[in-house]
Amino acid sequence: MGAVGTARTAAPAISPLTGEPIKRADAERLAGVLKALADPARLRLLSLIQSAPEGEASVSDLTAPLGLSQPTVSHHLRILTEAGLLERDKRGVWAYYRIVPAAIAAIADLLTPPRKRATKKVR
Repeated sequence: MGAVGTARTAAPAISPLTGEPIKRADAERLAGVLKALADPARLRLLSLIQSAPEGEASVSDLTAPLGLSQPTVSHHLRILTEAGLLERDKRGVWAYYRIVPAAIAAIADLLTPPRKRATKKVR
């Protein structure tokens, strides 16, 4: 699995659910990414961006639906971008944000326990 964010917040390659102990540094990196997700406004931002017709949105597109001020929305977008969950594309005076699908998929993979093989009981 590739990195899920910046060097500061990249998620570990080993899931805490694999049955192997996760290293402290890996746990701290994963916790940083999960902390970025653990805010209702940030979860709504991800949802709004994902559901936008072009799959991207600017701060001005997001303030009214969230009912938050522009500086607050920008703050939340910065946290999500630093965690590697969003990409930022500057176009003139506007910045557009879009989801990083690989980062979301990597988090989902890390939190999904490995499938246990079905065992048939012989009677």
